[in-house]
Amino acid sequence: MPPAKVKERPAAKELADFLASLEPQLIKVHAKAKGTVLRRLNRREYENTMNDLFGTSLELEGMLPEDGRAHEFDNVGHALGISMQHMQMYLKAAGVVLDETIAKTTQVPKPQKIVGRYTDDKGVKKFVGDQWLKLKDDSIVRFARTGYPTGMIRSARTRQEGFYRIKVHGFAYQSDKPVTFSVGLTTFQRGVPKPVLDYFSFPPGGPNRMHTVEQTAKIGANYMISIEPYGIVDPDLGIRRRDKTPITTVKTPGLGIHSVEMEGPLISEFPSAGHKLLLAGIKRIEIPPRNPNDRNKSKYKPQFEIKSANEKVDTEQALGRLANVAFRRPADAHEIVPYVKLFEAERAKGETFAPALRTAATAVLSSPHFLFLRESAGARDDYALASRLSYFLTRTAPDDELLALAREGKLRANLRAQTERLLKGKRFERFITDFTEAWLNLRDMDFTIPDRSLYPEYEPYLRFSMPLETEAFLRELMAGNYPVANIVKSDFAMINDRMAEHYGIAGVTGSHFRKVKLPENSWRGGFLSQGSVMKVSANGSATSPVVRGVYVMERILGITPTPPPPNIPGVEPDIRGASSLRELLDKHRNVASCASCHDHIDPLGFALESFDVTGMRRDRFRNRSPESEKVNAVVRGRKVQYRLGPTVDSSGKFLDGTRYQNFHAYRCLLYTSDAADE
Repeated sequence: MPPAKVKERPAAKELADFLASLEPQLIKVHAKAKGTVLRRLNRREYENTMNDLFGTSLELEGMLPEDGRAHEFDNVGHALGISMQHMQMYLKAAGVVLDETIAKTTQVPKPQKIVGRYTDDKGVKKFVGDQWLKLKDDSIVRFARTGYPTGMIRSARTRQEGFYRIKVHGFAYQSDKPVTFSVGLTTFQRGVPKPVLDYFSFPPGGPNRMHTVEQTAKIGANYMISIEPYGIVDPDLGIRRRDKTPITTVKTPGLGIHSVEMEGPLISEFPSAGHKLLLAGIKRIEIPPRNPNDRNKSKYKPQFEIKSANEKVDTEQALGRLANVAFRRPADAHEIVPYVKLFEAERAKGETFAPALRTAATAVLSSPHFLFLRESAGARDDYALASRLSYFLTRTAPDDELLALAREGKLRANLRAQTERLLKGKRFERFITDFTEAWLNLRDMDFTIPDRSLYPEYEPYLRFSMPLETEAFLRELMAGNYPVANIVKSDFAMINDRMAEHYGIAGVTGSHFRKVKLPENSWRGGFLSQGSVMKVSANGSATSPVVRGVYVMERILGITPTPPPPNIPGVEPDIRGASSLRELLDKHRNVASCASCHDHIDPLGFALESFDVTGMRRDRFRNRSPESEKVNAVVRGRKVQYRLGPTVDSSGKFLDGTRYQNFHAYRCLLYTSDAADE
């Protein structure tokens, strides 16, 4: 091209006629070939969708089989197969949701109000004056976190499962800085989780200035609130006990807790959205008990029956409403017919109205129209576009506004505005969590636990804060529309007091995450220096340039490395310090079959040796060799000891001959490369 012998161009009309005859044929062929893989909802999307449609808050994800992944993402169509086990569990999960959503009473449940204080609990007196200070207003001040007594408040206890509004009233005691603390749940039940709900900070100024922190959380039955201080110590506890010195002589900072208020279970809507979806317009009456006095008993559970003047009409309307929301588009009349026939078949077997309707509703919720994002070949219609957009950004079914625009055929024209609306909504947090868990592998935060003898700095507050930093940073990059190069190098970080302490950044107080400007020579900024990323790219005791190099290739550069050849042993770090991993890798690369990959991988990982398994900067490796230097330190009031081994060599050379001497230079190379690609 062009041809050696130039010919005269066709006339405009001739060219137009040719294109007019060719275009329809090309469009027809393309329409047949075009289309996406039939995509099933993954189990987290299924849980979100069911809860959002029916107004429940059930944990359904664990009921379903593990989802397949493609490049670590679990929302890729070709990796999401379906099996008989899936179908069995979908039927079971639908039953659980329908059981929960149908109102079991005609009276609007009233939330219970609970007020808990340490001073209301039996047995607290023996701690007052010894470890705890009691003030005139019955506030209790703690000067350290201790194994016993714990921060459990027995009087702040739930009786029923549900969402509760929790308010903690307290203050920072004799402190010129905020005092941070955790609010968690504890129980006497064995083998159940005891989660930390969140961390908060009271500003200085107490006890004259009482402060309140508030949150809403789902809590199981028979759980108690537990509050634990962070970052304060009582170094003279043993001396006071020996000398019988009053606790009023303590001059170190303390955490004062006056009371905890709980209100719940909270009812956002009664009857629930699911109840209205199925039973709106259907007469449902209570069956009178044999003994009318039974209604006054606390354990009384009313029984109901449905009185329908026209079962067919009522059923068609109920299943039509359900299908419209479940299918995420208007369901055609003929699509409802099989479900109505199923209802009628159940009635013919002798089932009453409610169980028969439940069976038909379960079938709707097990339909491919609900479980899959079904799309015809060619351009997506507005309903399919609404589903794709919603499941991408909110991990659930499209809301009323998206569906209204789809119904009017106006979604495509308003796509940008709707995208920006969803990016600002509360449900976008689901995207942030899911995306970081998949892209950066944060779902494996607890796959290994750092060796406490080597890394005593790792503790619950740090573990809690690590992924939140990464989420906050991604959220800020998207909200501020920052250049993609900020992935590897940024002049700011999104941190709280614990991450600032971990990174050695001064001037950050309080548990909330905020944007912090970094000095020009900072080792932080970007994902590659974040504690969560360093944590999931290492094991519990040592780091590996190979593992981290592969991580950078896959997660940052988007390159899938070639699998290692068979029968070639891997290279493991020696935490006893007998030899450096770098020396072992040098020998490993002498094998021709290994060098071809390691020459690409290792230079991407060597620079990250500047960070240990918790993401803390280091100049020397820690190990257990008795010949290594012993270090005695104090970490949050606890005396610890570890050993320092060889000096870290974080230099490297890429295949093109480019060298770097440390993480700073390495990051600049990646930053420049990304900026150029952008």
